[in-house]
Amino acid sequence: MKPKTSVILSFMMFLQYYIWGSWYVTMGTYMTVHLKSNGIQIGAVYSALAIATMISPFFIGMIADRFFAAQRLMGVLHLLGGFLLFIASRVGNNTGFYWVILLYSLVYMPTIALSNSVAFRQMSDPGKQFPIVRVFGTIGWVIAGLMIAKFGIEKTPGTFYMAAMVSAALGLYCFFLPDTPPQAKTESSSARSIVGIDAFVLFKDKPYLIFFVAAIFVCIPLSFYFGFANLFLNQAGMENAAGKMILGQVSEALFILAIPFLFNSIGVKKMLLIGMTAWILRYLCFAFGNIDANLWMLFAGIILHGVCYDFFFVTGYMYTEKKSNDKIKSAAQGLFTFVTYGLGMFIGTWVSGFVTTYYSVNQVYNWKSIWFVPTIIAVVVLICFIFFFKEKKEIAVAGTDN
Repeated sequence: MKPKTSVILSFMMFLQYYIWGSWYVTMGTYMTVHLKSNGIQIGAVYSALAIATMISPFFIGMIADRFFAAQRLMGVLHLLGGFLLFIASRVGNNTGFYWVILLYSLVYMPTIALSNSVAFRQMSDPGKQFPIVRVFGTIGWVIAGLMIAKFGIEKTPGTFYMAAMVSAALGLYCFFLPDTPPQAKTESSSARSIVGIDAFVLFKDKPYLIFFVAAIFVCIPLSFYFGFANLFLNQAGMENAAGKMILGQVSEALFILAIPFLFNSIGVKKMLLIGMTAWILRYLCFAFGNIDANLWMLFAGIILHGVCYDFFFVTGYMYTEKKSNDKIKSAAQGLFTFVTYGLGMFIGTWVSGFVTTYYSVNQVYNWKSIWFVPTIIAVVVLICFIFFFKEKKEIAVAGTDN
C-alpha cells in the first residue's frame, strides 16, 4: 500500500470515529440531565443503535459487494447522518429522541463495515497494515473527547452539533477516497447472491461459530460501559469525566500497535482470552473504586479499555478477515459488526437498562451492585471460551471448496 493511500485511509478512520466519540459516550449523561431519563430509557436509546446494527451493516455490506462502490455509499450515509445529528440536538422528549437516534443509527452503523472494507481492499497485507490505519480512528475518538472537555459541552447539545459538522465533512471526503467497486459485479443476481447467503458459510466453521457466540455475550459488559460509565463517573464525583475517559482510547491506541505482532505470535485464542480477562478486571475496579482512596481504581477501569477493546474487537475484525474469502469480505465485516454492535449490544443495552433501574432510586444508582453483573457475565464467558474455542495457529479460510 502506498504511503499516500495510507494517509487517506487514516484520515478516513480519524473522522469516522471522531463522530462516534463526539456524542456516544456522553449520551447517557445528556439524557439524564436534559430529558430526565431513567436507566431503562437510556438503555432503550442505546438499544436503538443495536437494532440498526442488526438491520443495516450486514445487508449494506452485501450491497456494497455487489452493486455500489463502498466509498460513495459511505458518503451519502454520512451526509444524511450529519442532518439527523442536528435534529437529535433539538428534540426535548425521550420518545422523539429515541426515534431520531434510531434513524441516525440506521445510516451510521453500516459505515463501520464499509470503512473497514474500503481499507482492507487497498491493503496488500491487512494483518500488518490495518492496525496502523485503524489506530487513527482511536485518535479521532480521543480528540473528540478532548474537544468536549475543552469546550465544556459534556452535558449539552454541543456534542451533537460537533458530531453533525464532522459527519457532513466526512460525507464529502468519502467521494475522494480510493475507488472500491463491487467485487461481485459480474456474478449472476441469484437469490442466494442478492441475499448474501454465501456469508453464512462462516458458521460452518466451528471455531468461528464459538467465537461468534462468545462475541454476543461479551458485548453485554460492553453495553454497560458505553451506556453508563460516563454517568457513573459523574455521579462518583469525577470532574470532567468525558475528558478523563479519553485515557481509555489512549490505551487503545497504544495496545493496537501490538496487535499485528501478537496476532501471529501468540495466536487468536490467547489474544481473545486476554481481552475477556480485562473486562473482568475493569468492572471489579469500577465496583470497588471511589473518588477518594480508591481513585486509582477508577482510572484503572478506564485505562483497561485498550485491552478490553483491542484484544477482542480489533482482533475479531482481523480474525473475520482471515476467515473470509474474497467474495464475502464486505458481508463478513458486516456480519461481525452485526454480532458485536447488533445482537450482543441489543441484549446488553436492555440488560444494563433494567439492572441500573433496579439498583436505583430517583436517578441515584447503587453502582457496586450494578458493576457486579457484567463482571459475572464476563467470568462465565471466559470459562466457556477456554474450554470450547479450538482454533489452529494457521487460520484456515472458511467458505472455500477445499
